[in-house]
Amino acid sequence: MTGGPEMTGAERLLDVRGLVVEIDGRRGPATVVDGIDLHVDRGETLGIVGESGCGKSLTMLSLMRLLPNKIRVAGGSARLDGRDLLTMSRGEMREIRGGKVGFVFQDPMTSLNPVMRIGDQIAEALRYHRRLDKAAARARAAELLRLVGIPSPEQRLDAYPHELSGGMRQRVMIAIGLSCHPELLIADEPTTALDVTIQAQIVELVKRLRAELGMSVVWITHDLALVAGLADRIVVLYAGTVVEDAPVDDLFARPSHPYTRGLLASIPKLSDATASRLSSIGGTPPEPGRRPPGCPFAPRCAMAEPACTAAVPKLQALPGGGRHRVACPVAVRIRAEAA
Repeated sequence: MTGGPEMTGAERLLDVRGLVVEIDGRRGPATVVDGIDLHVDRGETLGIVGESGCGKSLTMLSLMRLLPNKIRVAGGSARLDGRDLLTMSRGEMREIRGGKVGFVFQDPMTSLNPVMRIGDQIAEALRYHRRLDKAAARARAAELLRLVGIPSPEQRLDAYPHELSGGMRQRVMIAIGLSCHPELLIADEPTTALDVTIQAQIVELVKRLRAELGMSVVWITHDLALVAGLADRIVVLYAGTVVEDAPVDDLFARPSHPYTRGLLASIPKLSDATASRLSSIGGTPPEPGRRPPGCPFAPRCAMAEPACTAAVPKLQALPGGGRHRVACPVAVRIRAEAA
């Protein structure tokens, strides 16, 4: 179930502490990302999982200073190789984006320029970050298309995005993300618009490229089943907070936060022929600016106790759980009692 060996004692590449992101609303600023802590080790694939609106994409966009208007970072730090991304100059950030950090976005039709040829779009990053001349950049673009499994790459360089299939366009986005050999590749819901077969191909491609290039990967998704075969470790977000952080095998074998359990229970299982309907989590996530006191999941949680509404729980290591951490004092207590 794991996408690679568990990282132990590895050198940390990305370290995010206390990240807070706010959006301007009619009633004033509303917090949408609330004190997130997460990290990525060198060579590690981290899956970030949660339902729509939980802050997955905003977290990554904030690190690269690509937030839309009226949304801003209000606190925290984000260090890449020890340098805080949130305090860098604009010039320094331009060198980071596409250079040390590559991106693969959800919808290539809105990310690719519809009036530029594929080869020119790949070459653009190479000429800026690697200072290659036009001929060298074009040759490298063809190599990248070959690397991501696109046939006849020299001919595809002159194609426009609309002339390629959805899976091919996503491979082009991966080629652009990898063009400058980044240390970190961020993939934001990169397979959502693709059919299941193409999804599996993209996942296997990223796994192979990660092994060949030695980069770290952050894979953002709402699909736990998809990331199970790719990630070394999974961070589960709910309402802008981290509720569970664990090695992938441990998370699936011993999910500890009630929200994580609900997500896993909602995955269809072919072996369960007697199931008449899918499991679901009752209630709805809180709106930004209207978070309940204490644990944001408490109003939907069957395990909630009065203490759960007293304070927002912090991530705690589970007794005997190694690197498995959960933001739920009830779950921690239950694990301790069972030990």
